[in-house]
Amino acid sequence: MIDAEPVRLPMWCCRRCTSLGWLSDPANPHHAVNILGYNSSKTALNAVTLAFVKELAAFGIAVNAADPGYTATDFNGHTGYRAVEQAAAGIVWLATEAAAEVTGRFYFEQQQVPW
Repeated sequence: MIDAEPVRLPMWCCRRCTSLGWLSDPANPHHAVNILGYNSSKTALNAVTLAFVKELAAFGIAVNAADPGYTATDFNGHTGYRAVEQAAAGIVWLATEAAAEVTGRFYFEQQQVPW
């Protein structure tokens, strides 16, 4: 059994770190982020999202992913720079106001970003 302290994502894990496209680009300043658990879970979440996109397309159901940004929550000891209301605004927009044909995309606020 391994006894280890809980791991917290450092403050520099911002919305740019949620994009695997940016993390895999050596020219991106966040390329050095190499947190195995975080990067692996991000990959799995993207795969599940895209599987739902494919499965639900025939029913006209749009499926997208949204990044809330580094939001002050219990999870990060309230160190995030965004309020919960700010994080929710982009997600609510995507669920209620984005065009119905918008599907299979990844958003931060109201802007599409690379997966």
